[in-house]
Amino acid sequence: MTPLARKLLDWYAHNARQLPWRGHPDAYAVWVSEVMLQQTRVETVIPYFERWMARFPTLASLAAASEQEALALWEGLGYYSRARNLHKAARIVAAEQGGQLPRDPASLRRLPGIGRYTAAAIASIAFGMDTATLDGNLKRVFARLFNVEEAADSPAGEKRLWALAEEHLPPGRAGDYNQALMDLGATLCLPRAPRCPLCPLGELCQARALGLQEARPVQTPKKEIPHHTVTAAVIRRAGRVLLAKRPAGGLLGGLWEFPGGKVEPGESLPAALRREIREELAADIHVGEPFGVYRHAYTHFRITLHAFLCTLDGSEPRPLEAEEIAWVELPDLKHYPMGKVDRLIARKLAGGDA
Repeated sequence: MTPLARKLLDWYAHNARQLPWRGHPDAYAVWVSEVMLQQTRVETVIPYFERWMARFPTLASLAAASEQEALALWEGLGYYSRARNLHKAARIVAAEQGGQLPRDPASLRRLPGIGRYTAAAIASIAFGMDTATLDGNLKRVFARLFNVEEAADSPAGEKRLWALAEEHLPPGRAGDYNQALMDLGATLCLPRAPRCPLCPLGELCQARALGLQEARPVQTPKKEIPHHTVTAAVIRRAGRVLLAKRPAGGLLGGLWEFPGGKVEPGESLPAALRREIREELAADIHVGEPFGVYRHAYTHFRITLHAFLCTLDGSEPRPLEAEEIAWVELPDLKHYPMGKVDRLIARKLAGGDA
């Protein structure tokens, strides 16, 4: 065991965070937690994890549920492909592997939604396999400890950081080692203003010795995030409102929305909305009063969405680009999983009850 691993595990023995998935007897719970924790903070994940495990306590119960049930419980957590892949993988494991998650990282990576990091985390934490892992927190820890000058998100940087994580892995203690690094990155080795005086590895940290801890990890410069103006139609008829289900393969796939789309250069908001509804639903609409303006940031772009109250003008809508459409009574909107902006529109429509 290297000095780094020894100091780290001694610290972890007295400072490990109490998290609902730690020490759970079922590897399924570790898998759910690791998928939820992808690009999401622990404090956000905890209530979602607890609700998920109450509703789907076993892999078999998730496999038996519909994708819509899974998406509804995931609503608000974002990155919805994680929920779709978790559900799809549960069905594969139930049907092809006797309901038991595979133990080794290579087999785990063959399941939808499980990459190198997640496979190694599950294998080490749930099954005690001697495999290191590397997420954003761990990249930051190793980049500082060893003053890694290559960009952490570059191929060369990733290769070196993975090698460092593997070099210091203590045989037989991989699960504790990986979780200790996660805790260290989350509580002390913070992205900004790291708490170096409290760090058990402070004496080993090369970046701190050089006064470079806040300059590590090096990151590739980010491109400017584009902004799009989009529209949405709140089409009402006889006490119901029209929803469209997004195609499974794209952004927010499988979720329901108020139909609309992106404004093209030179278009007015009403003209863009009428065009989008014709393209999506083969229908004409009358665009009425504005219903609200909503702003939201996704991973790679930002939007400002303008919603309008609308009525049909002639032909009955049919799904051309949407997976399906539904006329929904306002009290039932809460039963249709949606992204954040569409849920805000639904709540306003239903008077806060959706």
